[in-house]
Amino acid sequence: MLGYYLIAGIIFLVSWYVSHKLKSKFKEYSKIHLQNGMSGKEIAEKMLADNGIYDVKVISVPGQLTDHYNPADKTVNLSEAVYMQRNAAAAAVAAHECGHAVQHATAYSWLKLRSTIVPAVSVSSKLSNFVIMAGIILFATGSAFGTWIFGIGILLFAITTAFAFITLPVEFDASKRALVWLESENMVTPQEHEGAKDALKWAARTYVVAALGSLATLLYFISIFLGRGND
Repeated sequence: MLGYYLIAGIIFLVSWYVSHKLKSKFKEYSKIHLQNGMSGKEIAEKMLADNGIYDVKVISVPGQLTDHYNPADKTVNLSEAVYMQRNAAAAAVAAHECGHAVQHATAYSWLKLRSTIVPAVSVSSKLSNFVIMAGIILFATGSAFGTWIFGIGILLFAITTAFAFITLPVEFDASKRALVWLESENMVTPQEHEGAKDALKWAARTYVVAALGSLATLLYFISIFLGRGND
């Protein structure tokens, strides 16, 4: 288990660093006030309208960096700061979340795939760690039953890892749509655009770290399973 704790520790440190940088970047770009004077809410509503989307509501939700698009009820949920503020960071986040709404409206393939496996991920994310830990304990005794339990746990964890990687093109594409729209519609100045681009770059890195961390953990569990099988 030492290897597991080592991997978990490295993942934690890298995740903490990226999260810290993301918060500092958003704080920095929150100081770059938009020359057009529009709030995050207004940015979102205009991007939706410009893409012919009129059945999606833009609402405010509590918290920091809690912004997300909900395809179930067709809402762009913006954190209170993003919803109300008029700066490059708010514009970046608002446009990014609307990028997901555009993906939904245009049946973007990667988003459809991610939505399809959400039910399976919901189950696997709740059970995988418990099943794996139980499997490892039984597996260590050489129990054939433990081998099966451990194998099932690995398969469950593999589903969450696949989901993390499927999420990457969805997030990168949403950011690309956001930045293209902000620039093409002259919603931001060159300085504001660079701030928005840098903020979204660091936001995307949180997903990359999560995916790579999940993959590293999965490979570690697989190595234990195969190593035991070769004993």
